[in-house]
Amino acid sequence: MVNQSNQYLYTYSYHEDEEALCRMEMRSLFGFDTSSFVLESTKEINLGRSPFIKEKIDIICRGKEIEDILQQVSDLPVNAATLKVLFIENPDKKKKISFAERKKIAKEVGLQLKGKVDLVQPQLFFAIMPVENGWIFGQYKKSESVWLKTQQKPHQYSTALSTKVARTIVNIAVPDINGVKAIDPCCGIGTVLIEALSMGIDIVGSDNNPLVTGSARENIAHFGYKGEVLLKDMRDIQEYYDTAIIDMPYNLCSVLPRETQMEMLASARRFAKKVIIITIEIIDSYIEEAGFIIKDRCMAKKGSFSRQVLICE
Repeated sequence: MVNQSNQYLYTYSYHEDEEALCRMEMRSLFGFDTSSFVLESTKEINLGRSPFIKEKIDIICRGKEIEDILQQVSDLPVNAATLKVLFIENPDKKKKISFAERKKIAKEVGLQLKGKVDLVQPQLFFAIMPVENGWIFGQYKKSESVWLKTQQKPHQYSTALSTKVARTIVNIAVPDINGVKAIDPCCGIGTVLIEALSMGIDIVGSDNNPLVTGSARENIAHFGYKGEVLLKDMRDIQEYYDTAIIDMPYNLCSVLPRETQMEMLASARRFAKKVIIITIEIIDSYIEEAGFIIKDRCMAKKGSFSRQVLICE
């Protein structure tokens, strides 16, 4: 069954500490954000990319009343031998529909479809969901928490980003992966690299610390990915990239001299068009002095600890 409307509905789930980071990811992926837990767009995002997207419905039809949906689905071709219709609750709606009523509606819709209902192992899932101005119906897919699979690495680093935050930052840095060449010039043990490689992004890593570059290569290989990790100071990078992701974790242990930070940022200006900077310090003046304009920003919180995430161009 084809989504002829080219409309997609995504449901979101996030902790209040994650809202700012989630909304920055929304702005990068879709061009706008919302405080809602439901987002509609004409842009299709592969499930598993965002750690905050819970479900996706490829919208096939809409109706003001449930009867409008029943009438429309009766004429739809179903390209599967077996199917199941789920009632998806709208997380934004305060007034909840009872379980019995939800089950009844899903059954009514399922009976109208041309296909055999299989509640155990259906070949295709559909969803009926109440929205602001009525109802939507479409093919349903549930997201998989891909980022959980890469949490346990052979080598860990106490100041490394969590896989969830790293994956989100990769989405912010590279919303459209086609034709984009990216670099993580301070890659550490490779957390960002692994998340990017898992999404098929063309990315290389480098670090000036020989103690971590080998660990990064082993971590990448552990998950079956292939990625280049160079032993190189970012100030010596000559190649040009579309996007760079620069995490500056060193400040947790010691403060980098202003001169060193300026040299790093100046080199980033030279080798990348767009730079995502993660820092615990306020370095706006350094960034602007290096020739960047801060296009967007947010705070990534974890309990009492916060990192700034800055999009610079």
